[in-house]
Amino acid sequence: MTKSTSPILKVLKGLLLIILVVILAIVIFFGILTITEFKPEEIESVELYNRDNMKTLAIGDSVDILTWNIGYCGLSKTADFFMDGGSSVRSQSEESVNNNLTTIGDELLDLDPDMIYLQEIDRDCTRTYGINEVDTLGQRLERFGGTFAPNFEVLYIPYPIPPMGHMDAGIQTFSKYELDDATRIQLPCPFSWPYRLGNLKRCLLVSRVNIENSTKQFVFVNLHLEAYDDGEGKAAQTAQLAEFIQEEYDKGNYVVAGGDFNQTFSSVDTSAYPLQSEDLWMCGTLNEDDFSDNWQFAMDNSTPTCRSLDRAYDETDDSFQFYMIDGFIVSDNLTINSIETIDKGFENTDHNPVEINVTINE
Repeated sequence: MTKSTSPILKVLKGLLLIILVVILAIVIFFGILTITEFKPEEIESVELYNRDNMKTLAIGDSVDILTWNIGYCGLSKTADFFMDGGSSVRSQSEESVNNNLTTIGDELLDLDPDMIYLQEIDRDCTRTYGINEVDTLGQRLERFGGTFAPNFEVLYIPYPIPPMGHMDAGIQTFSKYELDDATRIQLPCPFSWPYRLGNLKRCLLVSRVNIENSTKQFVFVNLHLEAYDDGEGKAAQTAQLAEFIQEEYDKGNYVVAGGDFNQTFSSVDTSAYPLQSEDLWMCGTLNEDDFSDNWQFAMDNSTPTCRSLDRAYDETDDSFQFYMIDGFIVSDNLTINSIETIDKGFENTDHNPVEINVTINE
């Protein structure tokens, strides 16, 4: 006669089975993420396109360059973000993403610079309902050629609740000049496995335009440096940026590197934007002394370039947190004629656009 299994033993076996199934599922999931991890080469050519009758560049010409982190068209005035102390993970609605995308397109057409550096633009992301912002703006800005470099490709990010989901995003450059070449240059990633699997693989998007009657080129560098590291990532990425642009300068080229540095240049007066709370996200400081004397550092501190995302924006709140993190590094063979942060009231994204005008010297 066999003894029957006790109810307690049955429960324990059931619990053990559930635990084993969960562990197996986690192992399989991280295995899939590891196998599908975005691992770009150190230097890659990226697809570029030119329009008909594009402009050429010559010594003595002036160039308008605009940089704008468009917050994937999901971080409008009423938005917050969980990584910055808020609660939201995804954009508020598909309609709001499309509205922001349309308005940002209108504003870019109205501003009408010669070159545009965009950061945080989605191709196919859960957070923006699969809307292809890259193609939409490419079709909208019909006077511009352009190129795109991915920096955020993840099959699925399972956190928080609701999860971030699928990611396919990057940085995009638009040009009225005929682009001769475009490359993606990988920057150091400060995160180790498994955190690396769900993080951005940040890069430089380098676009080159030939100078008429010259062997020199104008090198346009679009960038978005590390945001959520302990500072070492920003430092390593900034060091690689400094090395790259110096190499281009030593060739005799003209260089403007711009975008979202997630850092304030060390010479910039930020006293108008003090840290309101140590609980808020803090930007880094880019030490200009780490670069050679060949470089000019340009930020317009009359208007903040970025707002905190711990809560929806309230322009009447004197305690709101602002930052100066968007700007340009310019080679000294160019003359900076003007730089302006264009106050858009953070209506459609958490950043304001910044525009610089430079002249190509002999």
